Amino acid sequence: MGKEIEMKDAESPSPLVGKDEAAVEEASVLEQLTVTVSVIDRAVRAKETRTVFNRVLRQVAGVRRRMQSKDLRDFVTAHIPPGNPSLEPLLAALDEADTAAMSTLTPSSSPPAPATSPPLPEVEALAFLLVTLLLVNGRQWAAAHDLASSALARLAAFNRRTLDVLGARLASLLSLCAARAGRGGAALRAALLAAHQTAALRRDEVGQETLLNCLLAGLLDEGLYEQADALRARAQRPDTARDVQQLARYLYHLGRIHAVRLDYSEAKECLQQAVRKAPLTATGFRVAATKWLTVVRLLLGESLDRGELTRGELARHLAPYLALTQAVRSGDLAEFAAALHAHEPALRADRLLTVVGRLRHSVIRSGLRRVAAAYSRISLADVAAKLGLAGAGDAEAVVAKAIRDGSIEAQLDHAAGEMRAGATRDVYGSGEPAAAFHARIAFCMDIHNEALKAMRYESLGGLQLEDADKLRERQEQELQAALEDDGMDF
Repeated sequence: MGKEIEMKDAESPSPLVGKDEAAVEEASVLEQLTVTVSVIDRAVRAKETRTVFNRVLRQVAGVRRRMQSKDLRDFVTAHIPPGNPSLEPLLAALDEADTAAMSTLTPSSSPPAPATSPPLPEVEALAFLLVTLLLVNGRQWAAAHDLASSALARLAAFNRRTLDVLGARLASLLSLCAARAGRGGAALRAALLAAHQTAALRRDEVGQETLLNCLLAGLLDEGLYEQADALRARAQRPDTARDVQQLARYLYHLGRIHAVRLDYSEAKECLQQAVRKAPLTATGFRVAATKWLTVVRLLLGESLDRGELTRGELARHLAPYLALTQAVRSGDLAEFAAALHAHEPALRADRLLTVVGRLRHSVIRSGLRRVAAAYSRISLADVAAKLGLAGAGDAEAVVAKAIRDGSIEAQLDHAAGEMRAGATRDVYGSGEPAAAFHARIAFCMDIHNEALKAMRYESLGGLQLEDADKLRERQEQELQAALEDDGMDF
C-alpha cells in the first residue's frame, strides 16, 4: 500500500575503508542481509513473530533500493545449498533479471562459500521475497508473478507462525504482479481463496488479513461489488488487527462497497478511518481514499472546505473533485454537467463515474436551498429555470420531495403553481447539534477502545490473579485489622 521507507543505520567505522565504492556498497548489502538472517534465526528460536514483522521487513525495505542481482545471487548461494527445491527457481529468476537489464554479471571479488546445511524455511522465504522485489523494481511483472507463485507453493508445505508475515508479503506481491501483468481473474481468485482458507485453518491472522484484502481488491477492480460484499460478510477476520496498513486497506475496500450500495454514512466512517490510519508516505493510497471520501461527503449533502482539496501534494490529484465540489455548492446543473464532461476520463479511471453521476440530485437539492433562502415566494416555472430543469412539472416534483425529506422549509401551492418559503429554522433549536456532539463522542470512544485492544501487557511471571470476591474479602479483613489496631470502634 505504502511506499517503502529506507531505514538508515547509525554511522559506524567500517572495515571496508580504502576499497572502491562498488565494493563497499556490495559488502554493505551482503552484511545487512546476513544480519537479517541472524535476526530471523533468533526470532525462530524464540518463536517471536513480531520481531520478524517489525525488524526484518524494515531491513528489507532499507536494502531494496541498493540491492543488485549479484548481491542476491551471492546471498542465495551462501544460504541455500544445492539440491534445495528453492534454489533452481531463484537462480532462474536472477538470470532473467540479468537478461532484462542487459547487464554483464561480474563475479564478486570474494564469493561466499556455498551453503551445506539445510536453511530455515524463513530464510527461503526471505530469499524469495528479495528476488521478487528485485523483479518488481525492474517492472518484470510476469517473472515476478511466476516466482511469487513458486514461493507460495513452497511455503504451503510448512505450518510455522514465524512464516506468516513473509508469506503474507509474498501474497500481496503476487496480487500486485498479477494485476500489472494481466493475469488476474477467476484463476487468481481461486488460488487466493484456497490460501485464505488454509490461513484460517492454521490461525494465520496476518495471512487472513492480507489475503482478504487481495481478494477484495481484485473483485472491486473488476466491478464485482455484490461478490465482494458477500465475501466480506462471510470471510473470517481476526478480532484485533495485526497490521495497521492492512486494516486501512480493508476499511478502504469496505467504504467503497458501502458507497456503491448507497450506505453513505457507513462509507464515510470507513473511508475516514482509512485515511487516518494510512501512513503519511502512502501518498497513492491516501489520494485514492480521499477521492472516494470527497464524493461520499458530497452525496451526504455536506459542504466541503476548499482547503481540504487544495492541501499539499494532494491538490494536483484532487483537481477534478474540486471542480465537482464547486458545481455542487453552486447548485447549477449546467456547471455540474460541464465539470462532469471535462473530467470524465479521470473519473472513469478512478472507477467513480457511476457514483459521481448520483451527485445530480445533490446539485438540485443545493440549488433549491439557495432559491428557498433567497425568495419568500417564487413560481415553479422560475424554479425550473434557475435549477436547469425541464419544466414546472419537474420542479414541482423536486420541491415536493425536498419538503417531504426536510431539506427545505416551504409550502407548495399546486393551484397557483408556486413555492412559498417558510420561516428560517433555528438549527440550535433542533437535535442536530446534539447529534453532531454524539458523533464526536462516539468517535473518541472508538479511538479509546481501539487503543486498549492494541496494547500489549507483560507476562505475570506465573502469578495468578485473585478472584474478585476473595480479593474484596481480604481487603475488608485488612481494613478491620487496621481499625482494631488503632483502637477505633468499627
